[in-house]
Amino acid sequence: MKGVDHLGSPIQNKNTQVDFLKHRLNMFIDVLDAIDPEETELEDIDRLISMLDEMESKCREFNNREVSESV
Repeated sequence: MKGVDHLGSPIQNKNTQVDFLKHRLNMFIDVLDAIDPEETELEDIDRLISMLDEMESKCREFNNREVSESV
């Protein structure tokens, strides 16, 4: 699920975009919950930061689609 529908075209529907972001956020929370603070490695933190960066990028992408469609 990379921000595209099942046929590979970009997600245009706002509800589908929100569902996509909710799914990604839930995945992030699951990973965060599974991390043991006593045994966390730098790579674990880097992965969390990467996941947040990906979600931020997807939010920008969805926002840009919205702006370009309204122009």
